Amino acid sequence: MDGGLWLHRHVWLGRPMVHFVSTDRARLLAYGDAVGIPASRLQDKPLRDPRTDVRREAWHWDLGGPVYPPVDERLLSGR
Repeated sequence: MDGGLWLHRHVWLGRPMVHFVSTDRARLLAYGDAVGIPASRLQDKPLRDPRTDVRREAWHWDLGGPVYPPVDERLLSGR
């Protein structure tokens, strides 16, 4: 919630997807431009900051198919 970039995995209509998220719109757009994600697909969705319970502006892209990153078991196991 401090302007970093992160992935939020979810399932939509039975298909694995991720939200590529940030509270720093400019940083997210710069990264998207560098890797070829169109700015026109960026979505605005405020998120609740778990530290304060205050809603903050945030943006995301829905990603799936060939851009869906593989699961990294090290992240899931907490190592």
